[in-house]
Amino acid sequence: MARGVAVAAAARALVGVRFRLHGRDPAHGLDCIGVIAAALRGAGWRGTVPSGYPLRGGDPAQVAARFDRVLARGDGAATGDVLLFATGPAQLHGAVRVAGGIVHADAALRRVVERPGRPDWPLLGAWRYEGEG
Repeated sequence: MARGVAVAAAARALVGVRFRLHGRDPAHGLDCIGVIAAALRGAGWRGTVPSGYPLRGGDPAQVAARFDRVLARGDGAATGDVLLFATGPAQLHGAVRVAGGIVHADAALRRVVERPGRPDWPLLGAWRYEGEG
């Protein structure tokens, strides 16, 4: 659980960073996968986060398979879990579970935000950073 707490703390530290499509560096802006990557790195992750796929029109099974290669499956309820949602028709979105909600890159608000409560979006998968990465 200590790794999950570290991932969540790193995600919360990103709140307020500006939104940038395909952004992977907090200094220049982040999208949802960028938030996940930065939070994992902030917790000590040295691996790669899945990339090279569209979040609009992407195949959820292919995205899930890419996460399966680098992280352990979780249930989405634990602090620090990496989450993949279906936010609309053919629209995927990633976030990090924090106590009381999620941290994600909100394109409409143009920044990384903490959203309280459980999102209404269908959860497609959840993963955990448990070991060396």
